[in-house]
Amino acid sequence: MRVLLVGAGGVGGAITRIAARRPFFEAMVVADYDPARAEAAVAALGDDARFTAEQVDAGDEAAVTRLLAWHRCDVLLNATDPRFVMPLFRAARTAGATYVDMAMSLSRPHAERPYEKCGVKLGDEQFAQAADWEEEGLLALVGMGVEPGLSDVFARYAADELFDTIEEIGIRDGANLTVDGYDFAPSFSIWTTIEECLNPPVVYETGKGWFTTEPFSEPEVFDFPEGIGPVECVNVEHEEVLLVPRWVDARRVTFKYGLGREFVETLRTLHLLGLDRTDPVIVPGPDGPVAVSPRDVVAACLPDPARLGERMHGKTCAGTWVRGVKDGEPREVYLYHVVDNQWSMTEYGSQAVVWQTAINPVVALELLATGAWSGAGVLGPEAFPARPFLDLLTDYGSPWGMREQ
Repeated sequence: MRVLLVGAGGVGGAITRIAARRPFFEAMVVADYDPARAEAAVAALGDDARFTAEQVDAGDEAAVTRLLAWHRCDVLLNATDPRFVMPLFRAARTAGATYVDMAMSLSRPHAERPYEKCGVKLGDEQFAQAADWEEEGLLALVGMGVEPGLSDVFARYAADELFDTIEEIGIRDGANLTVDGYDFAPSFSIWTTIEECLNPPVVYETGKGWFTTEPFSEPEVFDFPEGIGPVECVNVEHEEVLLVPRWVDARRVTFKYGLGREFVETLRTLHLLGLDRTDPVIVPGPDGPVAVSPRDVVAACLPDPARLGERMHGKTCAGTWVRGVKDGEPREVYLYHVVDNQWSMTEYGSQAVVWQTAINPVVALELLATGAWSGAGVLGPEAFPARPFLDLLTDYGSPWGMREQ
């Protein structure tokens, strides 16, 4: 397997550090718009000759296609933000390569009733091309991070091994992370966080299909394991709700994120001021007017999440809560994966949130390389057997857990 990794930020850098410990691939080309960032990611690995650095604009589809051909890569792993999903997705297909991402094509709210009806849903642009990928015998494995990704694997595992019928699947994400010296310092890309948190959340129900609600709706307190404790979670737009019902039979699917009230109010303020917008605005500059995206300005003003690891303390938890029936009796479980920031920094030099995201596509690549996972078309993690993934995740030294509720 020869992999082109596009994006050498926090998650991309963690991917290289995790992959470097595994023998399943022949080469990994680390490419980024900023060549210094790609070179630094490779240099951090020492003398591992499997890794090389390249410069590429993720939005330049032709350039990415050429890079895949030049290095004879048969897999494109997308570690950029969702703006670049479609050009990278198309480039992989043009080159005849397997495509893997951790976030799907962007949504657009319904023009008239955004908090009731779906407009363009997350992943719609990719699924519109599913028949073409299948006909060409190519695989696009979409949503293969932690959430979406491992959370979807948990949903498939619950359906296969833990329940006869499922009433509800709810992804629940929470943490007790703190960052020294900052009152507001997101542990993940603020660009992506704004996108998913301020868009209308999507809910799925049998008979009703997909529909939307107000941002931050249906607050609930969820008790997270391994000392994290109770965290208030709210509805947030996320890929699992669009993926799980395609392969797993459940009457209701939701995603709720433990943001905390201060974080929610900050996001609401950004929206009120128009600072969540992505379309450029014209501002005065020393050499004349300049077009800038307000959201890009917000991101530039905040610390780089990849560089916060030494200031962070605590744990992050990603998991899937499932309620249903087994052997005629009601059952309720929470399948989860917890990462302690001190552990991930000590072992890999990566902060907990980006490391937890990064390990899952590497596990998936190894399953594809060995043939334990295979397929054609545009497929989510639920389309594959869960047990091989969970077993390999444990083999990587990062076990998962299950709690009866």
